[in-house]
Amino acid sequence: MEDFYYHDEDDFNETYDYNYEFSICDKEAVRHFSSIFLPVIYALTLAVGLFGNAMVVMVYTSPQRLRTLTDMCILNLAISDLLLLFTLPFWAADAVHGWRLGIAACKLNTFLYGANFSCGMLLLACISVDRYCAVARNATGRTGSGPPTKKKWILVCAVLWAIAVLLGLPDLIFSTVRHKSHKPVCMAIYPHNIARSAKAALELLEVILRFVLPFLVMVVCYSLVGWALCRASGVCRDRKCRALRVLLVVVAVFVLTQLPYNVVKLYYAMDIIYLLVTDCEVSKGLDWAVQVTESLALAHACINPILYACIGSSFKGNVIKAAKRLGQRFGGRQRYVNEEPAVEIALKGPANTHSQSASDQDQDTSTFTI
Repeated sequence: MEDFYYHDEDDFNETYDYNYEFSICDKEAVRHFSSIFLPVIYALTLAVGLFGNAMVVMVYTSPQRLRTLTDMCILNLAISDLLLLFTLPFWAADAVHGWRLGIAACKLNTFLYGANFSCGMLLLACISVDRYCAVARNATGRTGSGPPTKKKWILVCAVLWAIAVLLGLPDLIFSTVRHKSHKPVCMAIYPHNIARSAKAALELLEVILRFVLPFLVMVVCYSLVGWALCRASGVCRDRKCRALRVLLVVVAVFVLTQLPYNVVKLYYAMDIIYLLVTDCEVSKGLDWAVQVTESLALAHACINPILYACIGSSFKGNVIKAAKRLGQRFGGRQRYVNEEPAVEIALKGPANTHSQSASDQDQDTSTFTI
């Protein structure tokens, strides 16, 4: 949190305390709120997110488990979420005591936060595209056993990571430590002559690539998947409804967690361009909105393991098998576990519905576990 005079060209390097008609807008209440709210929210997000994403990594690092591009994306999504979560303790400490780890740590932490936030959103879009391709191409034999196929998956994920790294480079380059309100603060400082335009452009770019583009891709792809599922014959109505609800939940959770934060970011970008905020209380409200909505957006890192692993495959069975292997490795007694088989819907086009056996579908098609 910082103090500054608002709507001067140099002010767009900074964030919180403004000067309206030559009077300073005191943001002490905002700072006090963030010093309590952010550490609590970040601690909860870290605890829940670490457990879920660590389980996903444990299961999906098995070579036999990576059978589709979606599996590869889920693994990369869990890794990206873990890297994002690892930055939260530092931001929690920053909210309470200020940044005390130096400029290098400030640059690295800011870069990891921004790049992995972007990578997560891009991977979600990629998963929806792969789900659609599994239906549109009536894909069979996509078990991932052939080296060329896996090379393509690795290339796709590498491209997404490269885009995310590029989006995080401004944070790496311009982040530094400044003393504001009697404590050091980690923040981005842009060159004086481009501070306003650079800040506005980066905010708009983040809204487009982190929300608008993934949202449009998910809506289009999952709508087509849902339409193909509705037309598929040989699948009972109850299973179709459950699978469609899964698709709706995936999109709804994305919108509920990401839309509020991106609306606030868009308003902030418009304020930088058109100088919309002229009242101290409105400015305080915008600061509070940023903190609350950004915390909600971070919650997606906790929900991802549930949405894209647990309902995307027989995740529960794989966790049980991994636990049994660990128990046997450490000399534990083997116990019988009664595993309930998951109900899966093969997401294939209607033309191929009757052409394969259920066992073939389990192996070669993309499915949602209900």
